[in-house]
Amino acid sequence: MYINGAWVETDQRFTVTNPANGEAIGEVANAGPEHIEGAIAAAHDAFASWRKTTAYERSALLYRAWQLMLEQKQELAELMTKEQGKPLKASLNEVQYGADFLLWFAEEAKRLYGHSIPSARADQRFWVQKQPVGVVGAITPWNYPISMITRKVGPALAAGCTVVLKPAESTPLCAMAMFRIFEQAGFPKGVLNLLTTEDPRPVGNAFCDDPRVRKITFTGSTAVGKLLNERAGRHIKRVSMELGGHAPALVFADADPVHAAKGLSLVKFLNTGQACISPNRILVQREVMAPFLKELGKRIAAMKAGNGMDPDTRIGPLINEAAISKVDNQVKDALSKGASLLGGGERLLTPELAGGHFYAPTLLADVSPEMLIYREETFGPVAAVVPFDTEEEALAMANDTHYGLAAYVYTENLSRAMRVFEGLDFGIIGINDINPTSAAAPFGGMKESGLGREGAQAGIEEYLETKLGGIAVAGG
Repeated sequence: MYINGAWVETDQRFTVTNPANGEAIGEVANAGPEHIEGAIAAAHDAFASWRKTTAYERSALLYRAWQLMLEQKQELAELMTKEQGKPLKASLNEVQYGADFLLWFAEEAKRLYGHSIPSARADQRFWVQKQPVGVVGAITPWNYPISMITRKVGPALAAGCTVVLKPAESTPLCAMAMFRIFEQAGFPKGVLNLLTTEDPRPVGNAFCDDPRVRKITFTGSTAVGKLLNERAGRHIKRVSMELGGHAPALVFADADPVHAAKGLSLVKFLNTGQACISPNRILVQREVMAPFLKELGKRIAAMKAGNGMDPDTRIGPLINEAAISKVDNQVKDALSKGASLLGGGERLLTPELAGGHFYAPTLLADVSPEMLIYREETFGPVAAVVPFDTEEEALAMANDTHYGLAAYVYTENLSRAMRVFEGLDFGIIGINDINPTSAAAPFGGMKESGLGREGAQAGIEEYLETKLGGIAVAGG
């Protein structure tokens, strides 16, 4: 762990394994109550001085961390592939994406503008100033173990907050590598603190209950987000939540079905389907269903599963056995209720894959609302295709979910694109675009997919308080 500018070891440790083969790749310290207290205390003490640093000083440190990330891009990506499982090319892309947030917020640090407001009174002036919230408790997920750190830490530091980070128990090594970069960049002690733990609950509880922690930022499941939000609400804490998704993709008959199948094959199987913006339901107008399924099936059949260090690998492992069970249960449930299996549908247990958590890239057609996969987030390599007839039907089906993170639309009709964009109850919508994300773009969901936004100018606002000054001007 990294607490108050020093690396801390403990007798209590836990093992980190490679999900592609089950091999142990490291051991890390397991935080106890004294470490949680020490990290929060360090962040609280450091906040008094860190908040007074100039925007230019904070910007320079973030810029240096960005440079170091790029210099160490290959090493970070290889570590991510070994610890999380995604193909090396995808890991390299994630490191670049993660670095983008440091660069973006290095620039945003210098743009924390206030403003003045005219008063109805001649002898009064108003001014508005932004100031940092305080100590931030950050909880990051295993599916994007580096970029989700920088997407939270970057704006928090730029705003003048201090941070205690708890990474996912499956991917602490990536977090440790990032904190070595922050250390090399020269951030003052106590400004950044890292708690690694096999049991996330004590840290989460401390973030919610300790009055010194003024803000919680969490990326993970909706179920856990609700628990954190409820507990933090007892103390009126600021929270931002990036939670589960159940993204629909709408393919209209006026779109090129081959082009749509190509794009959706890429985003559906991104990170082996373990992405919150991954399309969970692919809604296809009946007129183009046949060519769409033909092209999608061909592309899925060509996807090779394997260790992410193999350059030919397209499908990495799922994170653990529970993930395998969830995916397999959804597939079996769908088949029992009338879905058609057009490819995959089983765990991969060939000799070279038997030690890992691999599930065959799968294509299901004729998926309907009574199936689990139509309602639950899959987080795995299963493309579930649903037929529709009209635009109104497609919109109703797409919005028929408690989630509201991402959605995708394929159409060549500009009027339809605008109607559907406005009608979808989702925070991020790609129109003929499978990658509607960037450090410069606000990321976040509606309904049970979250609160607040990350990235863009909106991302730094999550870490700022608005302060009003009213001044009486005498004489003159």
